[in-house]
Amino acid sequence: MRARLRLIAVALVLAASAASGVHAAERIIISGASGQLGGATVEALLARGVPARNLILVSRTPEKLAKYAQLGASVRFGDFSKPESLPAAYAGGTRMLLVSISGGAGPRPAAHKRAIDAAIAAGVKFIAYTSWLAISQGETSGIAADHVQTEDILRKSGVAWAMLRNSVYMDQILGQAAKMAADGRVVVPAQDSRMSYVTRADCAAAAAAVLTTPGHDNQVYDITGPELIGPRELAAAVSAVTGKPVEVVSADASAAAPRGFTGLGVTSDAVARLTGKPATSVRTFLEAHKDKLLPPSG
Repeated sequence: MRARLRLIAVALVLAASAASGVHAAERIIISGASGQLGGATVEALLARGVPARNLILVSRTPEKLAKYAQLGASVRFGDFSKPESLPAAYAGGTRMLLVSISGGAGPRPAAHKRAIDAAIAAGVKFIAYTSWLAISQGETSGIAADHVQTEDILRKSGVAWAMLRNSVYMDQILGQAAKMAADGRVVVPAQDSRMSYVTRADCAAAAAAVLTTPGHDNQVYDITGPELIGPRELAAAVSAVTGKPVEVVSADASAAAPRGFTGLGVTSDAVARLTGKPATSVRTFLEAHKDKLLPPSG
């Protein structure tokens, strides 16, 4: 009876691995696993059926990952500014999500290179890097500069790679949306820009798919929402979600348009192709955060 139960348990593990596309021997490293995107990717991997024991979760604050350690994940300290911590952090990993850092470890490309070199030395065969959408439109300066350099480092490293060029996170529009709902109006510049905002959850789901399914070696993916959103489109979505009209007022033609990101006025179907589900629309996102758009009742 016990032998039969063991066989059933093994069959279930193999079935879960096959469903997620991950061989039982693969171990997936998530850098920055305690951050918002890293954490969302961990959840997406578990949702895909990846066993927790196949995960190596690396963070400067590993104590924040205790719940995953209890599930069987390997939780480790790793800091790009302390390269001596990285060999042990990455030991045993075969595939890796390199979440771009925001700073604090010196120049970002150099810090990323330390992580890439340590991962390859540890035996990692595939690295997916969270890059920046505007690069696909030819941007090489500003925010794009560090990502361009890191992509070049990764391409020349000899390891298989994937570039996940993420657009602007959708949660950045919540403040604008709440103000529109409160004011009942929005002033729109004559030349307003529209961008393909994307949710972190969709970025995480795409990353999880790339880490657990074949066919992504040396591929570039533009990770965007399904639509281009500017103030007019956002006002319409806010009105639809809250039931309150939002008046759109055109600014004086001589007024300067607010500075914003460039190279983000494109959409891609990569999220749908990678995950099998369409990217989240702004209206759906606002519906999920409706409580932040309306004043508390009572």
